[in-house]
Amino acid sequence: MKNYKLALVGATGVVGREARKVLEEMNLPISEYVFLASSNSAGTEIEFMGKKYIVRELKEDSFDEGFDFAIFSAGGGTSKKFSPIAANKRMYCCR
Repeated sequence: MKNYKLALVGATGVVGREARKVLEEMNLPISEYVFLASSNSAGTEIEFMGKKYIVRELKEDSFDEGFDFAIFSAGGGTSKKFSPIAANKRMYCCR
């Protein structure tokens, strides 16, 4: 079975925190999680599935590293701007 790489956009917001809880409850074949947020939240350390992660700043080149999936839990303007960029990388993308 393939292991997938997932990006969570808006990871530090209210919806992003709930998305992290749901992801922790699911048994998904995800080998790598990357958490993206605004420059205000970049550098924040979060704990997820017993590991510590540093939140990265969401930028136009954030999706260049080859994600299989992206979940957008950021505000509408952010999702509207960045979800087409992610989708153009031929990945599965939902918002």
